[in-house]
Amino acid sequence: MREIRTYSEKETEQLGKKIGKLAWPGMIILLRGDLGTGKTVLTRGIARGLGIDEPITSPTYTLLHQYIGRLPLYHFDIYRLTDPEEMYDLDYEEFFYGQGVSVVEWPERMEDLGPHEYLEIRIGKNLDHEGEERIIRIKPVGEEYKKFAKDLMDI
Repeated sequence: MREIRTYSEKETEQLGKKIGKLAWPGMIILLRGDLGTGKTVLTRGIARGLGIDEPITSPTYTLLHQYIGRLPLYHFDIYRLTDPEEMYDLDYEEFFYGQGVSVVEWPERMEDLGPHEYLEIRIGKNLDHEGEERIIRIKPVGEEYKKFAKDLMDI
């Protein structure tokens, strides 16, 4: 697991941009963190790294937003799911294992439907730092993701 600290929304977005630049087709990113920690800000940065300039918003009510860039970005916010089986209604496997990058906020709602290999990013606030500092823990699961995490730390 790698830990990165950011001290502003701009720095969190910049980290996301680095992730987006290194992303590959079929990449799955699981974002964990409380409300207001910066999951959508990080996703906006990932979108920028993929060459997507349009506004990025959390798909809380629609569950999924799709954006077109160097690679498609599939932004899931599954906070409102009441049953993991609802993921099948979204045809989530087509997105996860397709040609785009899938970013999933609140992946714990999927329970056992999650992928076997992915990049987990956990974002927390350091309340001792006036609410701006974010502690971002990156956990790669799978060999390709381990290489990605190393490459990310090298730039």
